[in-house]
Amino acid sequence: MIDHVGLQVSGYERSREFYRKVLATLGGELVMEVTEEQTGDGSHAGFGIAGRPTFWIGTSQITHASGAVHVAFTAPDRAAVMAFHRTAMEAGATDNGAPGLRPHYHEHYYGAFVLDPDGHNIEAVCHLPG
Repeated sequence: MIDHVGLQVSGYERSREFYRKVLATLGGELVMEVTEEQTGDGSHAGFGIAGRPTFWIGTSQITHASGAVHVAFTAPDRAAVMAFHRTAMEAGATDNGAPGLRPHYHEHYYGAFVLDPDGHNIEAVCHLPG
């Protein structure tokens, strides 16, 4: 179980708008923002469902190890996976795996993968039969 996931981003406004658009396809929304003045260490945006931020992006003055991160978001159905992929591509993502079955994970695993503006591997997945 994941409580929340956070990514360091290179362009706060660009990434905030990217995730605002892409996560809306899965029922997510921008829940809250924390300013650099409030944290003393960069700006942060928390996205979630039902008012609970579970996915965060932010800038930081602290140097972190760089590298791509993989995050999988649950989709309610295959149509949402397709909408996620299409919207992500329109919002500037790079394709990293078109929507489709991935039976090597399990029989009904239907996912799509994109690389976000910072190169993180982002996925939407539905585990339900077609």
